[in-house]
Amino acid sequence: MAGEGDLKLLGMVVSPFVVRVRMALHLKGVSYEYIEQDLLNKGELLLNHRAYVDEALAASSPSILPADPHNRAVARFWAAYVDDKFFPAWIGVMRAETEEDRAKKMSETAAVVEQLEAALAQCSNGKAFFSGESVGYLDIAVGCNLFWLDAMRKMFGVVVIDAARTPGFAAWADRFRESGVGKKVLPDADVAAEYAKKIQAYRAAAAASK
Repeated sequence: MAGEGDLKLLGMVVSPFVVRVRMALHLKGVSYEYIEQDLLNKGELLLNHRAYVDEALAASSPSILPADPHNRAVARFWAAYVDDKFFPAWIGVMRAETEEDRAKKMSETAAVVEQLEAALAQCSNGKAFFSGESVGYLDIAVGCNLFWLDAMRKMFGVVVIDAARTPGFAAWADRFRESGVGKKVLPDADVAAEYAKKIQAYRAAAAASK
């Protein structure tokens, strides 16, 4: 991989947003030092530094955004949709306190997933990925969430991406997991599940102490 000076990435292995950055760096061929952080007890480096891949590594290649301005705008629109709708939707499923509430959140999430099925059809032009023949910006924006969906399936028995309901999106998810960046960077679902249990215990202890 190409070097970018003394590049350090501060993050937590189970954060989909950190995973997204790691995927971008992998696709751009940039080497870096990864420093795991405990977000419950933030270290000095994390408190004092912030970095943005698009700004800091603008000269690095290959580009992960579409070359065409319109396609680039569409990719950014759907990436924002992922952050504003998809991420909060599955987080709601994760945090549901009752089975009834979880079922309601699953219904809301299913509607969001149907929109991503439509986005895939719009952006891929019938090819393997949102970005075409290979993984790109929008693929990693969506794909960085997949390991948490796998973790929720193990924890609660819920299927967020239903192949019967959204076959195109389900097939894309399988291809993404098997892609080079998916195999290299996506954390194991068991790691996410263990972290979720840790947070649940932390919240329970905090509530009991009040």
